Amino acid sequence: MHAQHKIKSLLDQLNTVIVGKGAQVQDCVACLLAGGHLLIEDVPGVGKTTLAHALARTFGLQFSRVQFTADLMPSDLTGVSVYERGKEAFVFHPGPVFAQVLLADEINRASPKTQSALLEAMEEKQVSVEGETRALPHPFFVIATQNPHDQLGTFALPESQLDRFLMRISLGYPDRAAERLLLAGADRRDMVDSMLPLLSEDELAQLQRQVLAVHTSDPLLAYVQDLIAATRSGHWFLQGLSPRAGIALVRAAKAQALISGRDYVAPDDVQAVLPQTIAHRLVPVGDAGRGAVEQVRAMVEATPLP
Repeated sequence: MHAQHKIKSLLDQLNTVIVGKGAQVQDCVACLLAGGHLLIEDVPGVGKTTLAHALARTFGLQFSRVQFTADLMPSDLTGVSVYERGKEAFVFHPGPVFAQVLLADEINRASPKTQSALLEAMEEKQVSVEGETRALPHPFFVIATQNPHDQLGTFALPESQLDRFLMRISLGYPDRAAERLLLAGADRRDMVDSMLPLLSEDELAQLQRQVLAVHTSDPLLAYVQDLIAATRSGHWFLQGLSPRAGIALVRAAKAQALISGRDYVAPDDVQAVLPQTIAHRLVPVGDAGRGAVEQVRAMVEATPLP
């Protein structure tokens, strides 16, 4: 019950800032409770950066933000060693990646070389700089925002980096009632600045352990395997899901189950997180006539429950 109360307070606070997007906010909380990285993709001005700021403040973690641009260098992220005359030695100055939450704003506006600087950090929770490996703080989350690929000055993220994001979500335009609240209400940035952290590091770690402890039955795992096999059949997508993606799907479903107040994963939990968890890892077959998210939903409808 304590976990449910904490999660509800997280969702309630976030929903006061990001109005009318309850499902997307819940996906974000599930992603971070599952220990994954989050990619928020949409057109400019719909609240991507505001949501990332609100998540960081609500989870009460050390936060840094990097605006990705075409001239951003890998060392601008990881840090650099500078010779200090007084010490007669090179001293390492950590970059913004040494934070518990890194907001990579408009990540696809940086060059592929700079984007790849995050690969080791996202997967191994460490960075190698000038021949030395340095551990990152724990926990370590990347919340990245990106604009649609057809906008000027963007570089598509490589498949290897997309695979490191547990979830990709899209906010979309608000409905009329939510937009009225935005137009008539307080400035969202001021609201984010006044938000209070609702979790300590120990409480977050405890919730993450509870996510891992959520039960997955044999029939449920068989259903997940059926979905993974469907992606590999060649009927829906050019290439199927990797084992790493399958593990990510189960982890996200466990977080969804905990948010729903259960200690076991149901097929509904898998279906609820499936498009956000796997669509960015897949490319539909040429004659699909629909995007990856729609193709995932069509595949789910064609895959029988156990």
